[in-house]
Amino acid sequence: MSKAFARGACPRLAAPMETGDGLLARIVPSGPMPLKALACLCTTARTHGNGTIEISARGNLQIRGLTPGSAPLFADRVAALGIDISDGVPVLADPLPGDPSALIDMNALAIELRQVLAASRLVLAPKVSVIADGGGRLHLDALAADIRVRAVTTTNGPRLHVALAGDAAAATPLGTVAPDEACDAVSCLLAVIAAHGPEARGADVLRSCGLTAFRDAIRTRIEFGPPPPPRLPVDMVGTHSLKGDLYALGMGLAFGHTQAHTLHALTEIARVHGALWARPAPDRTLLLGPFQRTKVKTIRDEARRLGFAVEAADPRRRIVACPGAPSCGSGLIASRRLAAEIAEEVEFAGAGIALHVSGCAKGCAHPFPAPLTVIGTAQGAGLVRNATARATPSCYVNEADVAAAVDEFSVREPADA
Repeated sequence: MSKAFARGACPRLAAPMETGDGLLARIVPSGPMPLKALACLCTTARTHGNGTIEISARGNLQIRGLTPGSAPLFADRVAALGIDISDGVPVLADPLPGDPSALIDMNALAIELRQVLAASRLVLAPKVSVIADGGGRLHLDALAADIRVRAVTTTNGPRLHVALAGDAAAATPLGTVAPDEACDAVSCLLAVIAAHGPEARGADVLRSCGLTAFRDAIRTRIEFGPPPPPRLPVDMVGTHSLKGDLYALGMGLAFGHTQAHTLHALTEIARVHGALWARPAPDRTLLLGPFQRTKVKTIRDEARRLGFAVEAADPRRRIVACPGAPSCGSGLIASRRLAAEIAEEVEFAGAGIALHVSGCAKGCAHPFPAPLTVIGTAQGAGLVRNATARATPSCYVNEADVAAAVDEFSVREPADA
């Protein structure tokens, strides 16, 4: 068993991270998981951890409450389940298996790319990642990565547009490559990053050296041209069409977490109604399928009964909350309990993330500015507008008064805050 990671590192199954409620192990699935395997994982999480299961913003599974003694047993049991887990450079591919709108099967390409990268033995920073977007309905534009490839239509058929460092809106475009050259191109680009040291990220190399090194690395493969047009945001929650008049259902985990027995119950219900697989997806979502049209409403109703968010408009989807106290040793407020109270009492206008509830000033769950952020501090719950959790609060309230304060604070004009 490897030594547990310190805070700020990337936990893995074999090297979990210390948290306030024990060790946290992260599982990065490489594709859909058989429902039986997910059900067994839930049982194993209860046996060896505290039964709390999370899906991260990037679609990774996290198991909480392991101990130094139970973590190796948990890892051995998971290895025996036959789940396809990615342990190398994270390559995030299309979350919807068999998406009929995808231009290219990016999950197949991602498998090949992982193999190429494993053989390359590049030494990269732990958080370096690649996004492989097949151009389908459930795109990955909102996720940031060091290298992103997106399938686009050209006069010569599908090609892959390559961009560097950021989400789809902020990444720096390079051009397009042929699908059969994508793995080599990505490997060459990652080698450029690796050449700048084991802590380097794509954005660091761009700032210090510009595009020249990246262009030179794939000059024989790249066709320069304008970036693809932006796409409207998508929500993983909802009903998604598959081939053959079948459907997948996306449901959100409230504030990114659930209990193992609850998830186990959902998998059993899905199995009884014909589902074969589950796929953790970005934005703290779980995709289940395939279902016949006549089963969709039943599954959605059962998932709602179990506490999952089955509609994109669910107010809990507007709030990001970390575990907070007591689950996190740094947490100074009970973030998820407060988030649940706020979701019941406060209505937010507009769309997208409206509120970030952070147990401390690190802001791990949402390291970006939010319209309103509640921060755990020694003075109580601090509130800031249009900033990250690292900002200095403009006011402080007791935990018991947070929901009322958010309700009042969220409707004020910024100048009055």
